[in-house]
Amino acid sequence: MGYLESKEHREFRELIAQFVAKEMRPYHEEWERDEGYPRELLKKLGDLGVLGLRVGPEYGGSGLDYWYTVILCEELVRSYSVGVSVSILAHAEFSIKVIDDVGSDEQRREYLVPALRGETVWGLGLTEPDFGSNVGGITTTAKRVGDDFVINGAKTFISNGSIGDYIMLAVRTGEAGPKGISLVIFPADTKGYSAKKLDKMAVRSSDTGMLYFDDCRIPAKNLVGKEGYGFGYIMDHFQGERLVLSCFGNGVMEELLKIAVDYGTSREIFGKPILSHQVWKHRLADCYATMVASKQLTYHACDVLNTKGDANRELSAAKLFSSENVKKIANEVLQLHGGYGAMNEYVVTKLYRDVSAFTIGAGTSEIMREIISRTMVE
Repeated sequence: MGYLESKEHREFRELIAQFVAKEMRPYHEEWERDEGYPRELLKKLGDLGVLGLRVGPEYGGSGLDYWYTVILCEELVRSYSVGVSVSILAHAEFSIKVIDDVGSDEQRREYLVPALRGETVWGLGLTEPDFGSNVGGITTTAKRVGDDFVINGAKTFISNGSIGDYIMLAVRTGEAGPKGISLVIFPADTKGYSAKKLDKMAVRSSDTGMLYFDDCRIPAKNLVGKEGYGFGYIMDHFQGERLVLSCFGNGVMEELLKIAVDYGTSREIFGKPILSHQVWKHRLADCYATMVASKQLTYHACDVLNTKGDANRELSAAKLFSSENVKKIANEVLQLHGGYGAMNEYVVTKLYRDVSAFTIGAGTSEIMREIISRTMVE
């Protein structure tokens, strides 16, 4: 079966490619230095209509399927700014999509509509200082007091955490374990809330924050979906996150190979271009085969997700393969550059750093293997 070959897919890819070439790639070095990007970029993406690809038109979305998410992610990372790409999808896919899926009509109109326009910035508050992969163990509490929730606790490694206007926040409203978790919409201007930007090695152009909640009071109507159902909502939406990370990895692989060919055909060693030497021809051939295999694995997972609505095993496999192998290909391309690969002026150096976190975000490689293995023996 062929993927992404329709006229509509090609036109959408060209639309995003043109946007990236004009509005993103020229500024990737500036955003890396500034450790952030202008909020106007999100507004431009909202005007382009890509922040709500799978949201219904009645709320300002496009009503499309996951294939368009694949295209968007593959093209965004061609900007050389992986951090900004992560920030965009943390807003559009990780944080606000749950409002469309299980939120009330009032919540969709009050929060989702402006978010799709890029007028507000959202983050997803899951990971805590003591709980990462074990989502069911989170300890940030939300206690019901009259018509409010009073929230106490902390979150860490939160994309858009210190710049977000809102956090889609996972809190404990009930008993220990997964059944006691709920999701709430948390406004960043709430009294008692504070956030600190974290200093990272990789994806420096995106904001990653440490969040603190000290007797923060929010309306109980900010509960998203049913109380105590948050863990299930999170697990369902992890599928979209893993598709995003897989596509980011695939897009970066493709860009790394273009960089390798450009450098390897222009840089000479022993009197001839690097890629005239058989050892590097073969090493890049292996990289190309890996990239193609990773894309096809991801496309298969997307096809299952679109047709069945559940592709947990397939997406876990795609995310595992893509995130592990983009790091290997980045290492190969860095090695091809020799000493120049250690120079910050070369894009390969930044991409090498940026992909280092791909095996951690949206579920570590160890968790992906656990999910896959469980489906094989159950």
